[in-house]
Amino acid sequence: MPLAVVLVSPKTPGNIGAAARAMLNMGASDLRIVAPRCDHLDSQAVAMAAHAGDLLRGARIYPTLREALADRDLSVGTSARIRADLPAPRHPAVLRPLVREAAAPALVFGPEETGLINDDLEQCQVTVRIPTGDYASLNLAQAVLLVCYEFLQGQDELPELTRKTATREEMEAMYGHLQETMHLIGYTDAVRARHTMRLWRAMLDRALMSSAESRLFRGLLRQVKWKVDTVGKAAQAESPARPEPDPETPLS
Repeated sequence: MPLAVVLVSPKTPGNIGAAARAMLNMGASDLRIVAPRCDHLDSQAVAMAAHAGDLLRGARIYPTLREALADRDLSVGTSARIRADLPAPRHPAVLRPLVREAAAPALVFGPEETGLINDDLEQCQVTVRIPTGDYASLNLAQAVLLVCYEFLQGQDELPELTRKTATREEMEAMYGHLQETMHLIGYTDAVRARHTMRLWRAMLDRALMSSAESRLFRGLLRQVKWKVDTVGKAAQAESPARPEPDPETPLS
């Protein structure tokens, strides 16, 4: 399984190196780093990576999470907190079949101090939580190790059926198109748009659309725009024009 591990804005080189080592232990090799706040090839990172030095040097750097997830068909955020308007975190065992069915899944880990913010979790179809005791404080490498183990080395049977879902870039483009259409028809406004889109994202992400299905949905949105434009032009054409005065008719 080509599982990608995405680290969002990591702060400490040692944590990046230790995360790379944890990935190698569990059989993952695609490391992606979004807007790092340190040099991921710092000597401390290389030392902590140990035998995963090649994996660390092969890491790809991205300016935004959206770009890091563009070719992924499933993105799994990590969080232990319940967030308003966002799906609740789920146990790894519940999500394991979903991850294994995906053609190009990604695990997304947030900054060491804060974890993923809501804007990041909006770009993930599901969120996983790591079950812990009362004291729930894992460092970045521990979290990477545990979640990669659950999805790569767990003992559950692999599902027989596979289904290729749309990439995140296709889904994000569809959501942008949907928001434009909502504004066009007055379904939402600037104040309510964020909340409304979160609800739509939660529903449509659960559908695990294929590329063809996302194009089908966007075709519907294009038809809505065409209809709105057509009705608007027809209304303008039918509005009565002010008649010109008859030159032979006295005005008074």
